[in-house]
Amino acid sequence: MKQVWKDLLFAHWPVNEAELLSYIPPGLELQKWEGKPWISVSPFLIHPLRLRGIPPIPWVNRFLELNIRTYVERNGKPGVFFLNLDASNRVAVTAARAFAHLPYRYADMKIHSEKDAIRYISKRSNSNGETAVFNGIYKPVSSSIFHAQPGTLVHWLTERYCLYAADPEGRLYSGEIHHLPWPLQEAELRININTSTKSLGLVHDEEPSLLSFTKRLDVLFWPLEKA
Repeated sequence: MKQVWKDLLFAHWPVNEAELLSYIPPGLELQKWEGKPWISVSPFLIHPLRLRGIPPIPWVNRFLELNIRTYVERNGKPGVFFLNLDASNRVAVTAARAFAHLPYRYADMKIHSEKDAIRYISKRSNSNGETAVFNGIYKPVSSSIFHAQPGTLVHWLTERYCLYAADPEGRLYSGEIHHLPWPLQEAELRININTSTKSLGLVHDEEPSLLSFTKRLDVLFWPLEKA
């Protein structure tokens, strides 16, 4: 599969290990930076999405996604593990849950350009009737693009080329990802509402510890395999 990610924000927070451990399936080890695990929240637009060998499918060609992920490893190989993925396309949600074993959920999502900034809203209902909302405005604040340097926290958080997933029976899967190094810009974010992480039982500072913006990234995905 190929996806093109556009107008992507990376918002990163350190969190308490105890709040994450219940999400991590056996066989994966939670990674930490200087003794703390981290989560990242990323709102963005996918356009286009296409499966290898066939033309773009109109009803899953373009949609919004907001993912919440943490950082793990298996047998020394680092990767990402998704705690939740909101998406605005029901077909994409159903397919990703069935075939990729990823915790996608349908959400009411909107994106608007406001001068040089992006307003992004994601709202979904949990099984307990509560709503999980991300409502914020973000933008790049530097014109120059940089690539994260090895050994830095930004590199540790962004430059990962493997995802891990688990099915309801606890079987692990891994998938390879390929793209050029992240073209990053410094960014700012004004959060109006963020209960998306709170709905997962995560507690963190109101303001992110790190922010970056990427205008566009072309990404290739290989099929998931049993780990």
